[in-house]
Amino acid sequence: MAFVMRPSHFAYACMAIALLGALGAVTTGGITSFFGAAVAGGGALASLLIYKYGYFIIPVITKFSNIVLMTDSGYEVPPSQDVIIKKVGTEYYATKFLGVRIYESAAEKSLEENVVYSNYFERAISSVKFVTKFCMMVYVKDMGDYRMKIETKKAEAQLKLSREREKPEPDILKLDRYEREVAMWTSEIEKLARGYKPMATVAYVMTTAVGISKESAKASVSSQANELKATISNALNCEVEELTGDEMLRCIEWEYMLPSNSQTLKEQI
Repeated sequence: MAFVMRPSHFAYACMAIALLGALGAVTTGGITSFFGAAVAGGGALASLLIYKYGYFIIPVITKFSNIVLMTDSGYEVPPSQDVIIKKVGTEYYATKFLGVRIYESAAEKSLEENVVYSNYFERAISSVKFVTKFCMMVYVKDMGDYRMKIETKKAEAQLKLSREREKPEPDILKLDRYEREVAMWTSEIEKLARGYKPMATVAYVMTTAVGISKESAKASVSSQANELKATISNALNCEVEELTGDEMLRCIEWEYMLPSNSQTLKEQI
């Protein structure tokens, strides 16, 4: 059986440990007092870390224990940390998030190529029979060390491409993806040399399914997510992956409030 806990419960538990340690430090002496002070400090520090970095710490805790995370709004996150569940009446709603990595820019395409690109996307989406939400955040990048990072990413992509080509039976799909990634970073470096001001996007997809039980809802939303992964990756010629743990929880937060600036967003990605 799984335990049901809310995020605030972890912080409260650490605060309680800190208070007990402080009480022990005050009412006793010698080594016991030192031990109580250490417990108080550790509990206070843990409480502060969970309050500030809960999206990272809590998924790690629940991953290695049979704990169900329950949010204040009634949404449940199972120990697998790969789906959001909520009971509405007698039915269960399960939601998954997919991260989308796009390696091509519309600014680099001709008008005709963009029209074809849009048509492919519309045709692919028209085949989806369930409601799907596409989310995209756009921001201007800081030019500081951006070029150095781009050159490093290009070198990494070239290394992956070289290793895949050296295999006796290289994966054609991986070769195509790595070649597109190298081309994207090369084009980005060339644009920076021409004085181009770089923009960045963070995109993800949200899908929800209904079931008479948690297991049926999870199975249905997993099927929908697999269909979307195939549809979107083929239509946009991009990489799509399921988001889990703190990445998934971050998407929930972004549904309510966006990062205040580009630096905050980069720190959360």
